[in-house]
Amino acid sequence: MRFNVKTGYWKFYHETGKIASQGHYEYDKKEKYWYFYDTNRVRTQEGHFTNDKKVNWWLFYDKQGRVNHKCQLNKGVKNGYCLKYMDNELISAEKYSNGKRIKEWTNFGAFKKENSVSDLK
Repeated sequence: MRFNVKTGYWKFYHETGKIASQGHYEYDKKEKYWYFYDTNRVRTQEGHFTNDKKVNWWLFYDKQGRVNHKCQLNKGVKNGYCLKYMDNELISAEKYSNGKRIKEWTNFGAFKKENSVSDLK
């Protein structure tokens, strides 16, 4: 029998006492939705875990707390679309297969022509 197994909603803190991360554990593995923060409490990233691996859409933030890019991940690896932003404006889109970039678009019209916008949900 194992003792002290992390289960439930947990919060972790930087040495300064400010929050560093928070999310769910199930049997010592990160699960469900998690949030991560820098030492100034600015969100740096957030997204889903399954069995301690990053999955589905993840949001990554710049130092001002604005979305810098968001990517589809599978077992912690880019697998699907990755959308890049500058000043809250979409500037490019990339498509990945098992961590390897297979296509990039810098024009949203060209992207829509080749892809279904419903793929981004």
